[in-house]
Amino acid sequence: MDAEGLQDRILEWYRANARALPWRRPPGAPAGTAAPDPYRVWLSEVMLQQTTVVHAAPYYETFLRRWPTVTALADAGDPEVMAAWAGLGYYARARNLLACARAVRDRFDGRFPDTEAGLLGLPGVGPYTAAAVAAIAFDRAANVVDGNVERVMSRLFAVETPLPAARPRLRELAAGLVHAGAPGDWAQALMDLGATVCRPRSPRCDLCPAAGACAALAAGTPETWPRKAARVARPERSGVAFVLRQAGRIAVVRRPPRGLLGGMLGLPGTPWTATGPDPGQVAAAAPADLPWREAGSVDHVFTHFRLTLKVLSAEGAAPGVEWLEETSLGDLPSVFLKAARRALGMSGGE
Repeated sequence: MDAEGLQDRILEWYRANARALPWRRPPGAPAGTAAPDPYRVWLSEVMLQQTTVVHAAPYYETFLRRWPTVTALADAGDPEVMAAWAGLGYYARARNLLACARAVRDRFDGRFPDTEAGLLGLPGVGPYTAAAVAAIAFDRAANVVDGNVERVMSRLFAVETPLPAARPRLRELAAGLVHAGAPGDWAQALMDLGATVCRPRSPRCDLCPAAGACAALAAGTPETWPRKAARVARPERSGVAFVLRQAGRIAVVRRPPRGLLGGMLGLPGTPWTATGPDPGQVAAAAPADLPWREAGSVDHVFTHFRLTLKVLSAEGAAPGVEWLEETSLGDLPSVFLKAARRALGMSGGE
């Protein structure tokens, strides 16, 4: 099957099976008509870099209700956007989200640049996001390569080099198939193909429009692609979190603006280190001199390390803290939410 035939089959499949997503225009719409809002496309792509469509959709709808335009988002305060982002991971993305929105407001009068190069000039916008917005929102012939597209390319061409070293080759292969006549549909077709048919496990090869051209399927073991390098064990870190209660509230602190969970509300606690804190460090980090009692521990996995937090609980007052209603625990990042729930004896502390 030649490249044109492969493109035709995949686009035909997409137009019959496309996922209904709020930031999309209908598959097959002529270029330049019924174009989706670039703000919605950009917002969805930033969210989807860290999670699935199912998980991101409620956050996406919440953001649009609160900030229906890029200018509205740009005008929002950092703390409220950070709180709304809680649960989507990588809080640096939320900071970049605000920086980008403010650049669009201040430098481009609230309108996104309509070229891949122009989009790349925005804060926090990398090659993937720029290509995705250019293709989907502006019908530019951009090479959009996410994890789904990498998997499709690795199987179509049976690329033996393991990830991540294979990425330049996979991008090159994907670039050779970009459909200049329907770039937005093509980008989304490959994403949908990887998400719903060419899945990481149990691929649905019987439903795949590219089955006749797939080298991995011809080899008989498509699920073994993409090849992956041996995993390196995540380092272990540990620390202590303090859950201080008073009149239906818990004490929280604002984390530094830079670094992990930067700018977010968190629980008072010790630094997270490979060796863990010694008794003196624990005492120094306590928000108040109170009879702290152990409430167990919680585990949390970040991208680059695993964390175990010992949870200490007490009731009373403390200087220099903010107070969060216990009914608003969902405003905390996941790791601190787990610790708070552990101390309060609520489900979800594991």
